Amino acid sequence: MININTHPGFLFYNFLQLLGIYGIYQAEIEKPQPYRLSDKESIVQRMIPSKTGMLIIYVPPVVVAVILQMILPAMTSSYASTVPGWMLLAHFIKRCAEVLYLHKYSGETNLDAARFIGYSYSSTTLSISLVSSPSNSSQLGIILFIIGSLGNLYHHYLLASLRSGVSLSEKKKYMAPKGGMFEYVATPHYFFELVAWMGIAMASNQLTAYLNFISMTCYLMARSYNQNQWNMKKFEEKEWPSSRMNMIPFLF
Repeated sequence: MININTHPGFLFYNFLQLLGIYGIYQAEIEKPQPYRLSDKESIVQRMIPSKTGMLIIYVPPVVVAVILQMILPAMTSSYASTVPGWMLLAHFIKRCAEVLYLHKYSGETNLDAARFIGYSYSSTTLSISLVSSPSNSSQLGIILFIIGSLGNLYHHYLLASLRSGVSLSEKKKYMAPKGGMFEYVATPHYFFELVAWMGIAMASNQLTAYLNFISMTCYLMARSYNQNQWNMKKFEEKEWPSSRMNMIPFLF
């Protein structure tokens, strides 16, 4: 049975999560969150290099997780680290390492969007870490987290390899991803990310974590749909079949 923390603060946070779930999907479908914008759009919006933007997104939740998992437990015996908290720390350290050493960037990122997403991930890390019990853990959840993280990393590597060994002008050209589950879906890296988030939710076994998983699912489903639609317009049928699914093989 899923546990529910009855503290008024967490119940209010759960209420906000419920309000946001449908809105996140609809907003992303109708107006995708701009990680990168055209030169014309960037004139009226505050833009920063994409690599800097990604670090603004992923460094804050790492800081939050370090405080909750390492600093607070060392300062007081009344607070203990949790398995979901360690999973969140590992997840965002992985994302920072990918930004620094794996991904190839050529565009710009909207500063306000990066700040908002960074705040969202930080609040997610804070809430799941605090609501989870130190005694809670799930072997299946840990296994799913490892599978999801490795699958996500592998497909990020495939995306990065598209830009390896090419000129600066070629790096700005979008090429159809190949290999792995890209042969079946447009965004397998999103699919595996959701597997990892499901693992975190199972390890926590708290309503807050499961609502976060549902929220992430809605967000990434919408992004995967938009990405697949863009790919179908960008590439010819032989390069990107119209039958290719968005994120989940044979289903969506």
